[in-house]
Amino acid sequence: MNILKQKNWKISENKVTDESLFKKRRDFLKLGAAALVSSSVVAEKLAAVESVKRASLEFKKTSFGKGLELNSFDQASTYNNFYEFSLNKKDPAKLAHTLKPNPWEIEISGEVEKPMYIDLHEIFASYPLEERIYRFRCVEGWSMVVPWIGITLAHILKKAKPTSKAKYVKFITELDPEMFPDQKRGIFGNVPYPYVEGLRIDEAMNDLTFMAVGMYGKALPNQNGAPIRLVVPWKYGFKSIKSIVSIELVEEEPLNTWKQINEAEYGFYANVNPEVDHPRWSQAKERKLGSFFKNKTEMFNGYGTEVAQMYKGMDLRKLY
Repeated sequence: MNILKQKNWKISENKVTDESLFKKRRDFLKLGAAALVSSSVVAEKLAAVESVKRASLEFKKTSFGKGLELNSFDQASTYNNFYEFSLNKKDPAKLAHTLKPNPWEIEISGEVEKPMYIDLHEIFASYPLEERIYRFRCVEGWSMVVPWIGITLAHILKKAKPTSKAKYVKFITELDPEMFPDQKRGIFGNVPYPYVEGLRIDEAMNDLTFMAVGMYGKALPNQNGAPIRLVVPWKYGFKSIKSIVSIELVEEEPLNTWKQINEAEYGFYANVNPEVDHPRWSQAKERKLGSFFKNKTEMFNGYGTEVAQMYKGMDLRKLY
């Protein structure tokens, strides 16, 4: 008989808060210092968020997220970095209706035995979706806690059978100026497009690395990276690339977008580290959306038990 030992991030399923409890409109007024809270702005944001209907998803609730208090859906869906729409965090919720998440395919290529295209509906049909509550930490110093719905990246990669030459995984966001208005600006856009991110192969295969297709019980809102995005909870948020259309397994470390833009401020690994400050933002503390006070930042965003071994012997001060 196999005896399964509970991991330290597990929590009983009956303690996971129901989605409906996080849709109360008064919660939006608790965004705190990170957002505007006038009644007109609240009404505008809520109208934008609810303008695109999201399908309910069938998923298994897991016990990921021990001791974590969720942010509300309104907080998580109206305070977003999505530069394909805007530099302003409140604008993606109003502008993202141009994103068309259906139909959607992801190409898996490179150092794999079985290159393929995977339709989003195939993911829904082939893998049982599960809910995982993760901390989410932005390099700008704010954070939130979100109940993501999806599957591990490892499930998808194993289907393509990576070869021994696969050392890194490169991700690319959709390039479509009709969907993403900032892409129409060409070289004058907010960032070089398409957006690119990458992981080392062991990071990609780690059990925590998640491909999210939903949150709060339903499909992802467009502004949160619909229809499918990466979630790597021990890294800063810019690593969690949105609206993915390409996953390529490669031998060399891919040049991710923010390192391309400013190598002096951004690196490849981007592990949450309270001892290594960004040139513009201290990482020692963070402010969770809805909170007035700051909390101390945890190494690896609190996931050190699961991921620290991957960086053994490396100088963490240089991994930014």
